[in-house]
Amino acid sequence: MAEDPSNGVKEFWAEIPRADEDFLGTIRDWKNVQIATDDETVWLKGFTEEQAISSDIQQLPNFILYELRDGLLFKKEALVPSKKMRTALLWSPIDKALRLTFPASNNNYFGIGEKVEVRLKPGNEEHAVMALLSIIEEIKESIPLLPKFKLEKLEWTVIDDKALFLGTPLLSLPGKTYWIRDCHLLPAGFDFEFKNLSSLLQQQYNKESDKWLLWNENGTYLSLKKENFRPLSVSSFRLTEKTKEWI
Repeated sequence: MAEDPSNGVKEFWAEIPRADEDFLGTIRDWKNVQIATDDETVWLKGFTEEQAISSDIQQLPNFILYELRDGLLFKKEALVPSKKMRTALLWSPIDKALRLTFPASNNNYFGIGEKVEVRLKPGNEEHAVMALLSIIEEIKESIPLLPKFKLEKLEWTVIDDKALFLGTPLLSLPGKTYWIRDCHLLPAGFDFEFKNLSSLLQQQYNKESDKWLLWNENGTYLSLKKENFRPLSVSSFRLTEKTKEWI
């Protein structure tokens, strides 16, 4: 008789105290995961094997992962079960069950029931960089030497003593690079800790999509009107340098 291939598929469950429910925002976009609650515990199921070993859940506080076998829940590599499978639970997709709401008059915090600080963390995916922030004093001798065709595809604006260039291909100049998610300019190599915040932040602070939100690694941002960006040229750069608009 042929062996049933489904016998080799592992089914994972997990539990976390309701007091730590806010931390589940880091995996809210795992739409395959189901969630249910009882008086003191949040239950989860439906993890893939890749998700079950990911750093996203390993860093969750008081999070216990189980493998379901014959109606019993086993901790990782355990030979004896820890408890029986819970029944009579009302399951929902995690992205529907964990609703994000915006607390009033707070520019840096967004909540899952209560307030959660907006943080950036090193990302696992590579993204093409689309913006460059350079100190004007460090690049003022280089810009006039660049060929016109390298400049004409870029837009730029001045932020204090810095120039922010936007477009591709970027110039080979010293500075800090950024990639684009929605209308966010995120530091290269970083992403939102809660990835689903990207669109929600836009809804809250950039409904008309007429701004760029320039982020720092510490979770603060600067709002820049798109209308203030202008085509890059040697003449526009020299005019800015001459009038010292960045001081």
